[in-house]
Amino acid sequence: MHELSIAMGIVDAALEEAQRRGGLQVSAVHLRLGALSGVVKAALVFSYEMACQDTALEGSRLIVEDVPVVVFCPQCHERRALDSIQSFACPECGAPTRDILQGKELEVFALEVQE
Repeated sequence: MHELSIAMGIVDAALEEAQRRGGLQVSAVHLRLGALSGVVKAALVFSYEMACQDTALEGSRLIVEDVPVVVFCPQCHERRALDSIQSFACPECGAPTRDILQGKELEVFALEVQE
């Protein structure tokens, strides 16, 4: 389960940022998680709780924003969200595409802190 090592990295980064900003108390970590990231959301949330034990983040929440797969259609010349990750084809015209614009994200983008 590589989600535990990812969760530990998230906790380490959040703790480091909180320390850098004067030891703020973090109540939540916001994460963007792409459908193609290779990470199982439920396993990551469970692992996050484990990784927070005995740290200053214990009791904080991991808030995950799911990011759909968006591709660029070479036929329509438009950004298109895929209906399924089983087929990398434009949902409008059916043209195949490999130009992935989003959906691979695994990024912490915000911390909620208590004053």
